[in-house]
Amino acid sequence: MNTIDFRSDTVSHPTAEMRAAMAAAAVGDDVYGDDPTVNELQALAAEMLGKEAAIFVPSGTMANISSIVAQTQRGDEIICGANSHIFLNEQASTSVVGAVQIRTVPENEDGTLPLDQVEASIRKLGNPHFPVTRMICIENTHNYMGGTPLTPEFTADVGELAKRHNLKLHVDGARLFNAAVALDVDVKDLVASADSVYFCLSKGLSAPVGSMVCGSKDFVAQVLRVRKMMGGGMRQAGILAAAGIVSLKKMVAGLATDHANAQRLVDGLNAIGGIQVRDVPNQTNLVFFELDENFGVNGAQLTQHLEDNNVLTYNMYGNNFRFATHHWITAEHVDTTLKLIAEVA
Repeated sequence: MNTIDFRSDTVSHPTAEMRAAMAAAAVGDDVYGDDPTVNELQALAAEMLGKEAAIFVPSGTMANISSIVAQTQRGDEIICGANSHIFLNEQASTSVVGAVQIRTVPENEDGTLPLDQVEASIRKLGNPHFPVTRMICIENTHNYMGGTPLTPEFTADVGELAKRHNLKLHVDGARLFNAAVALDVDVKDLVASADSVYFCLSKGLSAPVGSMVCGSKDFVAQVLRVRKMMGGGMRQAGILAAAGIVSLKKMVAGLATDHANAQRLVDGLNAIGGIQVRDVPNQTNLVFFELDENFGVNGAQLTQHLEDNNVLTYNMYGNNFRFATHHWITAEHVDTTLKLIAEVA
């Protein structure tokens, strides 16, 4: 490909090994539960995350909303970060589909939630004016907080708080494996205290479609019902699941290269005047930066300059950018892009 695409890790396309596995996949009707490749993927995902069961769903948004609806009742409330994907980027689906209200808490700079504020946000039971708090949601890695990975210790603390108040803990783990690789921990340790968790196959793991929702057998049975209600029951889905199996068996180790390329980008941007780069401990694959008044051109002009040279970027707003590295971004691509940015600085 001649285009260097930093817009998102969702643009990563399947590898040749994935395409071969998809072509050769044994299939059945997954709505009846008899697609052998889907069943294999679900068993593998559950084992890797240390949960009883897993279910394959078409998208991350469906993964989050089905996890929430499966564990709440109409009129309940959940607590999320103010910059969380669930709150900002899912079209109020918790309210539209589940009739569940979101209460937000501002995140700390490292993407964690201040647990004292979380606890203060839990509604007192018995007051007929209040909704019932049912769940706490955290995001790992936290996209808008710089792609920061949340530690097992923090997640355990949230889990303890949730358990003490008889709440569920859901982990939006779209880039969960990025967090595990960046922190050099077993992915199981990141979600040991979670009642439910999902991760994307179609971001850094390069599969074409799909996410996995994991938890107890009873929980997954409820998600199956919600998935069907929302039109997510796919038939010969083993063709897609085959790529997911390759993702989990072959692509996780490569995330370290994505993180190294992101750090290479950070270092290069820091060497160019007029750019303020967000510093993130345990760098993952997301790089956030802002052009200041000394840079020379604005965000739209830089975006156009890069596009004219076959580099695609995510200009979030104004002079603020997010670049995402992934399997199809190389160190050479990073160097080429840095040279182009330096040209107009």
